[in-house]
Amino acid sequence: MDFTLNEDQRAIEDAARVFAAEELAPNSARWDEDKHFPVDVLRKAAGLGFAGLYVQEDVGGSALTRLDASIVFEQLSYGDVPTAAFVSIHNMVSWMIDQFGSDDLRQRYLPRLTSMELIASYCLTEPGSGSDAAALATTARRDGDSYVLTGSKAFISGAGTSDLYLVMARTGAAGAKGVSAFVVEKNQPGVSFGAQERKMGWNAQPTAQVNLDEVRVSEANRLGGEGEGFRFAMAGLDGGRINIASCSLGGAQLALDTAREYLLSRRQFGQALAEFQALQFRLADMATELDAARLMVRRAAAALDARDPKATQYCAMAKRFATDTGFEVANQALQLHGGYGYLKDYRLEQIVRDLRVHQILEGTNEIMRVIIARELLRQ
Repeated sequence: MDFTLNEDQRAIEDAARVFAAEELAPNSARWDEDKHFPVDVLRKAAGLGFAGLYVQEDVGGSALTRLDASIVFEQLSYGDVPTAAFVSIHNMVSWMIDQFGSDDLRQRYLPRLTSMELIASYCLTEPGSGSDAAALATTARRDGDSYVLTGSKAFISGAGTSDLYLVMARTGAAGAKGVSAFVVEKNQPGVSFGAQERKMGWNAQPTAQVNLDEVRVSEANRLGGEGEGFRFAMAGLDGGRINIASCSLGGAQLALDTAREYLLSRRQFGQALAEFQALQFRLADMATELDAARLMVRRAAAALDARDPKATQYCAMAKRFATDTGFEVANQALQLHGGYGYLKDYRLEQIVRDLRVHQILEGTNEIMRVIIARELLRQ
């Protein structure tokens, strides 16, 4: 095992770090306060190849590995967690089209997705089916060489702003095998959006319901064959779980670094906080657990790249551990700041709010335990 990044990975890490420091970090608090979705900055990220990280090069992708992408998302989230997380979602949709779409679909959409001329959202969750995703009720009724989609998708990042929506809809019987995947354009008749959700965190990206009322979609906009959509959705989520875990690493690393500087500079009872052994031990535990999470995430990414049979289990393990650890590290960093940590003048409260949702999305951490246990008990 080699835990050292190679020269190319160091260059990728440096590029993402510089972009985050120059374009994301200086604006993060304002975007959170104003609930601003920085589309112009997203397109700058696309100019560095970050919008098609593991998409093939013939359609403008960067053709990087999942490990490379994890490194990018960790650095971007050090600058701003919700923006990095949205770039992850966009990449997940682009990869699914690249991996499972026809050549016509790839050529029609991916050059504009990898440049972020078009922005994409992933639509699986519904008001009545969250963790039980295979129970989705949105239907796609066959009508000649088209499908007519009807239903609603909930908690959709980018809803109302994104140009494309990768929608999982039911074309067959109940259960996972009756689900197909479709690319739906924003301006198609019958597409509408609910009110923007008022959220605890992730304020720098819009979240709303996507409503489909008899939306006619060409058969050419279906990924793969009928009934394959749920499998595609789960394959996308394996990578998405690594990405969101990586975003937790970046946000938590910022929290840890901020706490370290505070302990060195703040004095109480005649000495720096950094001289109190209890606080030293707490900081040491935070750093140790965060580093363990990073190793798990990178192991999972490498397993996905290698098509390891245990990749799904490793991705679930990494997502569960890294998002729980990331939130706990950020929360501990806030506690180390005392009352100052609760103020918006410091970034700790924002990091805590932004990282909390990572324990819920891309499959709740309870569902991650279900996946892990199922793999362990498989005979």
